[in-house]
Amino acid sequence: MAMAMVTLTFSFFFLLLSTFAFADTGFVGINYGRVANNLPTPPKVVELLKSKGIIKVKLYDTDSAVLTAFANSGISLVVTLPNEVLSNAANDQSFADNWVQANITKYYPATKIEAIAVGNEVFVDQKNTPFLVPAMTKIYNSLVKYKLDSAIKVSSPIALSALNNSYPASAGIFKPELVSVVKPMLELLRKSGSYVMVNIYPFFAYSANSKDISLDYALFKTNPGVVDSGNGLKYSNMLEAQVDAVYAAMSAIGFNDVKLTVSETGWPSLGDENEIGASKENAAAYNGNLMVTVQSGRGTPVRPKDPLNVYLFALFNENLKPGPTSERNYGLFYPTQEQVYDMPFTQGQGQSGNSTTIRDQVPSPASSPNPRVTTNSTGPDVTPTPTSTPTSTQGQSWCVANANVEVSKLQNGLDYACGEGGADCRPIQEGATCYDPNTLEAHASYAFNSYYQKQGRKAGSCNFGGTARMVNEHPGFGGNCEYPTGY
Repeated sequence: MAMAMVTLTFSFFFLLLSTFAFADTGFVGINYGRVANNLPTPPKVVELLKSKGIIKVKLYDTDSAVLTAFANSGISLVVTLPNEVLSNAANDQSFADNWVQANITKYYPATKIEAIAVGNEVFVDQKNTPFLVPAMTKIYNSLVKYKLDSAIKVSSPIALSALNNSYPASAGIFKPELVSVVKPMLELLRKSGSYVMVNIYPFFAYSANSKDISLDYALFKTNPGVVDSGNGLKYSNMLEAQVDAVYAAMSAIGFNDVKLTVSETGWPSLGDENEIGASKENAAAYNGNLMVTVQSGRGTPVRPKDPLNVYLFALFNENLKPGPTSERNYGLFYPTQEQVYDMPFTQGQGQSGNSTTIRDQVPSPASSPNPRVTTNSTGPDVTPTPTSTPTSTQGQSWCVANANVEVSKLQNGLDYACGEGGADCRPIQEGATCYDPNTLEAHASYAFNSYYQKQGRKAGSCNFGGTARMVNEHPGFGGNCEYPTGY
């Protein structure tokens, strides 16, 4: 299937994306599919990805020209052994060895391959199901043979349809006919320190049940939430409920310790008449709010300490994908490398309740924020609430401190920004215009933002070890302090 990403005037979105990849939160990568006859050349695609700060990419094959183009790019790849050769790999260790030599060792480590997806949604096609675990095992054995097993993981993306039930989330179970395959697969993932890959699309559930499912719930917007009748946990969005349904299904067969990555998710910007909800506006909202959720660093209600890791589908609209119109319209970019849509990313401070967030906006140009830190920050109050209402300004962005991180990490970020980073921290010294409120979060926000603006708001400059986040509203900490938007 497919994954879609968003653009917060694209520059902000991709700044967020690069920040996610480096932060102590989860990460967001992108699927690079090539079922099209009009896409840019692989070297051009690598240039595009690097210009947007994207450092996690998932591929659907091991095309030589593509793997060569990614060499020395610094971008981490998940590559795929296609379904068509699963039986070969399953029945012949020498085939698996030769495949790894030809498609992995030939390019690694110059091309930064970090995982192999053995097949894709194999359970959808029952004829390949018996070959899955033997193929995964032999590919893993090959990695062990070539001493690559610690650097490269083996997994296989499964569709959410592998579950017999996913609602409520606590009642998630695998289809009975798949349990005999899923259990040894999860055992291999546990043994090898890998993770399960799951393709999850709230769009499908909403489009098929729009009378019963709230669009706001599907798009991460403000909504009353859904309480799981089985465990009493409350869900504010469908994606997390669907992820937890997979966790429940794994737990039901004895695997509550295997981690999970959402290997595909997204929302189409265009669909057929009966594909309810497919639009640029909804795609922008879904992907933008997913960004906010990932950046928050929180996990799901069932696993709150396991941050979400996701790969969006897809980099491009792919004109040769079969099926309904939506299948050809999940991309962030047209093949011309022009963005498909803009989306608003009004992140706000979110602590006082008086700031507007992207969750309730409609697509329009947006921006990204950056926070500042200062070495003069002291005192126990490190989670201040903004005292003024932030104002949103299109085309501008700031970098601010994340109040939910450890004090020591935030202080380290502040020290770096005001020291080696070269941020202008004079306004946050005692008696200066931005000294009040005298809190670590406020001072760090100012310092982070100074650094971010001096760096030209480029990808990766609003990170500080995962202690910073971007916003497109002026940070509202009160007083007469003005956060710069450029130097």
